[in-house]
Amino acid sequence: MPIICAAYGTHRNDADRRMTQTQKKPAPKDWHPADIKAALTKAGWSFNQLGLAHGYTSKSTLTAVLRQPWPKAERIVADAIGVHPMTIWPSRYRADGTPNRVKGRQPVRPAGASAADFRQGITGGKARNTQSGAGISR
Repeated sequence: MPIICAAYGTHRNDADRRMTQTQKKPAPKDWHPADIKAALTKAGWSFNQLGLAHGYTSKSTLTAVLRQPWPKAERIVADAIGVHPMTIWPSRYRADGTPNRVKGRQPVRPAGASAADFRQGITGGKARNTQSGAGISR
């Protein structure tokens, strides 16, 4: 006997209902650090050798790319392996292949405030810190 369901229509059983639901493709995952290291080894490199070959004085500098985004190091590692950095770290790149990070820190200021307000001092010449010093009398 068919089950009538407003959300899925008419189905003979639960298996039919599951088959008709749209399944999302899983988001691509970043390569595991051990896989990156293995790919470098297969290509004849180590992080130490690669870092020294690119002018880094510390042997372990490029290993930081395994833990945190660093576009320049990502490019160096990906070039050594022979793939695009987005292949190794899809979470760090947009669909068009550009890094999904903003360069540097963005200034934080109140809504409606301009840079000129900060150059002149938004307090109108008064001291910015309105709290008196602890135990300091003037």
